[in-house]
Amino acid sequence: MKMLITGGAGLVGSHAAEYFANKGNKVIVLDNLMRSKIFGYDKDSVEYNWKYLGKLKNIECIKGDVRNESDVKKALGGGVDVVIHTAGQPGVLASVNNPTEDFSINAFGTFNVLECVRKICKSAVFIYCSTNKVYGENVDKLALDEIGTRYCFKDVKGVNEQMLTDLTAHTPYGVSKLAGDIYTQEYAQIYGMRTAVFRMSCIYGTRQFGFEDQGWLAWFVIASIFDKPITIYGNGKQVRDVLYVDDLICAYEAFINSKLNSGLYNIGGGPDKTISLLEFVEQLRLIIGSHPKINYGEWRPSDQKVYISDITKIKKELSWQPKVGVKEGITRLVDWVRANRQFFS
Repeated sequence: MKMLITGGAGLVGSHAAEYFANKGNKVIVLDNLMRSKIFGYDKDSVEYNWKYLGKLKNIECIKGDVRNESDVKKALGGGVDVVIHTAGQPGVLASVNNPTEDFSINAFGTFNVLECVRKICKSAVFIYCSTNKVYGENVDKLALDEIGTRYCFKDVKGVNEQMLTDLTAHTPYGVSKLAGDIYTQEYAQIYGMRTAVFRMSCIYGTRQFGFEDQGWLAWFVIASIFDKPITIYGNGKQVRDVLYVDDLICAYEAFINSKLNSGLYNIGGGPDKTISLLEFVEQLRLIIGSHPKINYGEWRPSDQKVYISDITKIKKELSWQPKVGVKEGITRLVDWVRANRQFFS
C-alpha cells in the first residue's frame, strides 16, 4: 500500500509511519514541524521524530502544511491507498489563547485534506484522529463516586459513542476537533468515501514531547526526571483511561483491513487501563525513585473529572483490544526520556 500520514512527526504519526513502513508499505509523511512553536518551547521536539523517520526505509518526509492545498496535493501525488490524518493543534489552552489558528489547523486543515483526497484518490481509506473533548462538559453529567485517590463513574463503565456532542461547552479545541470529526463522517455519507473517526482518550508512548498543556503523561515523566515542578489543577483525583500508542496503531490497521465502509469509535485503554493524577505521580515515584515536586492550582475550565472510554464497540467491530499495561507503558516512556536527556534538560 501507499500511505500518507499527516502530522507524521508527532507521537501518533511517527509511530504509525514506522509501523506501516516496516511492513513494506510506502509511507509519505507530511508535517510543518510547528509543535515547539505552538507551545513556546525553545528547543527541537518533533524534529527528533522527523530525523528519525528520515533514516527509515520506505518513508519519504515532506515538509508542508495541511492548510496549504498545494502541499497536500504534493504529498498525495497521483494518489494513495490510505490517509491517516494525525495533524492538528493539540492544546486546549493554546486554542483559548489563539482560536483563529486552532480553527485553521483543526477544522480547515481537516477539510482541506478531505477535499484533496476526494479529488485525487476518493477510494482511499481516511482515518481521522479525533478526541474525547468533542463530548465537552456533557461527560460531567455522569454521576461520580470519590474513592481514595480517584473519582470513578457511578453508573456506567465508560463513555460510549451515544454520548451527546452538542448542548455543552467544549473549549475552542473541542469545537475545532468536532468540526473535523463531523466532516470526516459526512464525507463517508455524501461522497461514499471510506472513513473512520477515532475519538481518542490519553495516548502516550516513546518519542512523545509532552508539555503541561498537552501530553500530560509525558510531561509528568519529563518533569519528574529533571526535577521540575508539576502543577496539578484540582485535587489530582481526575481519572483517564490511557492507551499506549502501539495499541492505537493496531486499531487503525484493523479498520484498514476490515470490510467496513465507515466507523466511529471511542478509543483508549478502557476501564481496565485507567489512572488518576495522584496514582500516576505515585507510579513515577516507584519507577524513578524520587518524589516529583507537586504544586496545586485551581480547576481548569472543561477539565473532565473522569473520562474513561467504553471500548465495547471497537472491540466488537474490529476484534481489537489494548495489550500494553499501564505500568509497562510508563516504564517504556521513562526509559526513553532518560536515554534522550539532551532534548529535555
